[in-house]
Amino acid sequence: MAVISPVDLLCDLIRCPSVTPTEGGALTLLAGILGEAGFAVERPTFSEPGQPDVENLYARIGTGRPCLVFAGHTDVVPPGNAAAWHHPPFAGLVEDGIVHGRGACDMKGGVAASVAAVCAWLGRHGFPAEGSIAFLITGDEEGPAVNGTPKLLAWAQARGEHFDHCILGEPTNPDHLGEMIKIGRRGSLSGTLTVHGRQGHVAYPNRAENPIPPLLRLLGAWLATPLDAGTPHFDPSNLEVVSIDVGNPSTNVIPAEAKARFNIRFNDVWTPDSLTAELHRRAETAGAGARFSLDLLPCNALAFVTAPGPFTALVSAAVADETGRTPVLSTTGGTSDARFISRLCPVVEFGLVGQTMHAVDEAVSVADVEQLTRIYERVIDGYFSR
Repeated sequence: MAVISPVDLLCDLIRCPSVTPTEGGALTLLAGILGEAGFAVERPTFSEPGQPDVENLYARIGTGRPCLVFAGHTDVVPPGNAAAWHHPPFAGLVEDGIVHGRGACDMKGGVAASVAAVCAWLGRHGFPAEGSIAFLITGDEEGPAVNGTPKLLAWAQARGEHFDHCILGEPTNPDHLGEMIKIGRRGSLSGTLTVHGRQGHVAYPNRAENPIPPLLRLLGAWLATPLDAGTPHFDPSNLEVVSIDVGNPSTNVIPAEAKARFNIRFNDVWTPDSLTAELHRRAETAGAGARFSLDLLPCNALAFVTAPGPFTALVSAAVADETGRTPVLSTTGGTSDARFISRLCPVVEFGLVGQTMHAVDEAVSVADVEQLTRIYERVIDGYFSR
């Protein structure tokens, strides 16, 4: 089996302009490599009314258990003003030991390292005598996450596919490779609180009903008491008010309504339903008769945690042996596709340093990409020798 350079593969992937939902050639490139390596490769495309079609990739070698899955995405966010980049965002250039380009760390670097690591391991050991290795790669992580991983997992389940453990190669390290493994993620719930008043002239407040004071009371009731004190694996849940708007350009008109938009990053104390009930309870207690409505966006981001155990210990040991750093097991940060994968099997996230993800001049170190590949190889070695 031909040796694959993870850096060369990363550069080739960057040259595929796969801005969500465009495939851009990235999945086609991976399908060719994995097919030559002996994987059975499939490219399901999923659709949903009102959403763009999304191409995905599923590849598997072996049929037995345990099955170790490497997951990731090849879609990237737009580069913004390309003229602001020091290197063209889709050129995939290497300069002074740095790989430059959109998606370098989020997360084509993780995908390239996992594919190179698996191919290197298969080149040394051949097909797994027992067990199997699979890839779940989507083109919809940076988008609405509707026609990507959730449907890819449902598609695989319907075919009778089974997964035992998963590594998602998102950029997890704050400053140096080996600092952090994500073993869970907080949930995310967003919505709008609207207080309904009655419009009128400011000189005749008795003829109007100003919605702003009760809105401030309701928000005060939400923020006065923490939602919780945290859990063994999570920080306390956090509610952030991100905007307050009355849509009123005039200084002599009392507005008809006032709105506040908010987001809650919640831990495993809560579900969207229990959070909604708590928000209503606090608002009704403090509202003093205020007329309000609470509109919540659909939530597909639930809190989850992969409890520390043999699998997290295996990944941690591989990281420590390769980097000399003992990684922190963390649940910080935003959401990822791990929230979907966790419903089927234990999943941890470990990838590159994420300092430049989504930024102009996104870049990663050549040394980090190569070291991440060796870490993944150590994980595969340990996994199939257990």
